[in-house]
Amino acid sequence: MQVVAISGSPSANSKTAMLADLILRHLDAAGLSVIHCRVAAIAPDVLLRGLTNDPHLAEMIGAVEGAHGIVIATPIYKASYSGMLKCFLDVLPQFALAGKAILPVGTGGSVAHVLALDYALRPVLQSMAARHIVQSHFVAETSMSVADAQVTIVEGAASPLWEAVRHFMQAMSDDPQSRSLGHPRPLQAGTST
Repeated sequence: MQVVAISGSPSANSKTAMLADLILRHLDAAGLSVIHCRVAAIAPDVLLRGLTNDPHLAEMIGAVEGAHGIVIATPIYKASYSGMLKCFLDVLPQFALAGKAILPVGTGGSVAHVLALDYALRPVLQSMAARHIVQSHFVAETSMSVADAQVTIVEGAASPLWEAVRHFMQAMSDDPQSRSLGHPRPLQAGTST
């Protein structure tokens, strides 16, 4: 299975992109094929004008379309996900996320921004026909430290992140029970807990 991370930070030294790399290393260690699409690597005029014949942009779109799961990592600015990520999502075909599991991850200076993932980003992802959007996860900048261009998550914040990643991995499974992960439903006749 292939997982693509889309990081939507314009910063050259982005903690958000480093967080996506950390998640991808974890998924790679679990035996998944991983690709990191950094939206900031696309030329601004190509992205803003939606020039899908540009080889770099076309390669990223192809990676998204071929993925089983997508990690969407964004900094939260002014109570919303990044405009750069919005531009990239707008360039994707309408149903580019159909059949895919999605893990939305946000970073920011304050947990006051956490709802931006569910109130601003989630509706866009749902409109693109994602099969399953697992519970989004927010990592405050105070929970991250950077050394040698790699981010480390402090002990108390790491466990919930890896739990979200575990749910994402299960959501990519072909197992019918895993497809409804995060959505409680009543027991069917003849089944047990």
